[in-house]
Amino acid sequence: MTAPTAPEQEYEVEPEPAAGWSPSRALGRAVLFTGVLLIAAVLLGRVDLVVLATPIALGTAYSLRRRPTAAPQLWLGGDDAPLVEGGELAGAVSVGNPDTVGYDVAVVRTRLSPWLHVTRASFGGIGLELGRAGGADRPFVTTVATGEAVDLELAGTARRWGRHPIGPAGTRVAAADGLLVSRVVVAEPALVRVYPKTEPFQAVDAMPRAAGLVGAHHSRRPGEGGELAGVRVFGPGDRLRRIDWRVSLRARQLHVAATLSDRDAEVVVLLDVLAEAGRSGGVGGAASVLDTTVRAAAAIGEHYLHRGDRVAVLEYGPAARRLRPATGRRQYLTLLEWLLDVRAESTPHEPYDQVFGPQLLSADALVVVLTPLLDERSAQMLARLARGGRFVVAVDTLPADLTPPGRDGWAEVAFRLWRLDRDTMIGQLREHGVPVVRWAGAGSLDQVLRDVARLATAPRVGGR
Repeated sequence: MTAPTAPEQEYEVEPEPAAGWSPSRALGRAVLFTGVLLIAAVLLGRVDLVVLATPIALGTAYSLRRRPTAAPQLWLGGDDAPLVEGGELAGAVSVGNPDTVGYDVAVVRTRLSPWLHVTRASFGGIGLELGRAGGADRPFVTTVATGEAVDLELAGTARRWGRHPIGPAGTRVAAADGLLVSRVVVAEPALVRVYPKTEPFQAVDAMPRAAGLVGAHHSRRPGEGGELAGVRVFGPGDRLRRIDWRVSLRARQLHVAATLSDRDAEVVVLLDVLAEAGRSGGVGGAASVLDTTVRAAAAIGEHYLHRGDRVAVLEYGPAARRLRPATGRRQYLTLLEWLLDVRAESTPHEPYDQVFGPQLLSADALVVVLTPLLDERSAQMLARLARGGRFVVAVDTLPADLTPPGRDGWAEVAFRLWRLDRDTMIGQLREHGVPVVRWAGAGSLDQVLRDVARLATAPRVGGR
C-alpha cells in the first residue's frame, strides 16, 4: 500500500521576555553556609571562619555575574515521511537557548503514546539504546550553548494505526553554574499519523450493477465497450471501424458489431462502530474488531478506487460520519485520513435514521457492511437494507480467537450460549438474502460477489 505524505506538524512554545528564574537549592546552601560562617566568626572572634567563607562567597558572586533573562525554548517535530503500521518512527524534541548565557544542564522529558514503540534515542550527540521495552519517558540530560538548540531524536516503530501523540514534553534548565533554575517549559503534543497496513486485496470483477458512464465493469447497456453483444444493421452514428465486413458481404448490407458499455460501479463501505471486542496487539499481533474493520475498509477502498470505481464510506453509530463517493487517488488519501478517526461508541438510540434517513443510498450501489454482529440493531439494519432492495454483503469482523471475559462460574457456558445465539442470527440474515462472510484478506468476497451479481442479473418472477 502506498501511504500519503503527511505534512510535518510542529508546535512551539514562545519564550517570555522576562521569564522567571528562581534560585536553586545549591544557591540557597551557599548563601546559608556563608552566612553561618560569618555570624560564627563575629560571635566567636575567629578569623579562620572568615577565610573559610570567603572563597564560597566569591565563587557564588562570580557565577551570578551573568544572569539569564529569557526562558528556554521547547518544540516538538516529526518526520514528514509517510508512516504506516510497522514503519520506522522518527520524532524530535528540541531545546533552544535564546539567551546570552549557556545552560549548564537541560533536563527534557516527554510522554509518548503506548503505540509508538521507541527503542533508540540520541540527545546532544550521544546515542542511547532503550531496549525492547522502550523507555522514552525517562529524563534526558544535556548542555545547551548560547544561541544553539539541541535535539532529542527518537526512533522506533509505529505499532498501530491512528493519530498518536508525541508529548506533551517539558524541560527545565539550570544556569550560572547550577545556582539558577528556570520554570518548567511545556510544549503541546504533536500528532503522528499512522495509516493502517493493508494486505494486497483482490476481488472478482463481478458487480451487481454498473451505473456510471465509464469504468472497468461490463454493463448490460449497449455502448462503446469491449464486450461483444452481437451484430446489427448499420445505423446513423455508428463508427466505420465497427463494421463487420464478413457479415456485410454475406447479407449485402452493412452490419456493425454491437458492444456493451464499460461502466464504473459505486461501492459503499459501511462500518459498524456500535461495539468493540478483542484486544489489539498492534501490527503483527492480535487484531480487535476495530483493527479488522479499519484495515479491511482501507483494503477494499484501495482495490475499487484503483479500478476506477466510486467509493463512499459510512459509519453506523451515533456520530454517523460520512465520506461522499468519489474516485481516484485523492479519494484514497481522503479515505485513509477519514479512517484515522474511527472510534467505537455505543448508544442507546437506534442510529439507522441518522445514517440512512436524510441520505439515500444509490439503488445500484454495492453495500459492504463491516460488522462484528455484536448488537441486534446491526442485524436489523442489514435486514432493512436487504428488504429495501439493496445489494448487501456483510463481512464478519469478530476475531475468531475471541475468548470469554472470565473463567469463573457460568462465564464459559454463557459465552457458548451467546455464540449459538449469534450463529442463529447469522443464519436468519442469510435466509433474508444477506450473505455473511468472515474477513480473510484477499479473495474474501469473491464467491459472495459472484452470487450477488448472478442474483442481480437473474430474471424477476411476477414482475417483482
